[in-house]
Amino acid sequence: MAEVAQHFESMTMDDAAAFKTYPQQAGTIRKNGYVVIRGRPCKVVEVATSKTGKHGHAKCHFVGIDIVTAEKLEDIVPFSHNCDVPQLVNQTD
Repeated sequence: MAEVAQHFESMTMDDAAAFKTYPQQAGTIRKNGYVVIRGRPCKVVEVATSKTGKHGHAKCHFVGIDIVTAEKLEDIVPFSHNCDVPQLVNQTD
């Protein structure tokens, strides 16, 4: 795991966008899942869902921890829209 973190830390911001992702509907992402927030791969530690209101869509509020820097990041996405989810490879050596 430390080797993976070191690999991400050595990447530049241009390289950070190079990791593979796939789309997933925001309403299906749960706690302990993974999501890309502000271009950084994060583990979701909290999800809050708001109801549909006067101004449109229900929203999902994600709080995530960057898997490289351990920085706390937040994002709000409409419930029915797609989010990028990082493709993670489990390496056990």
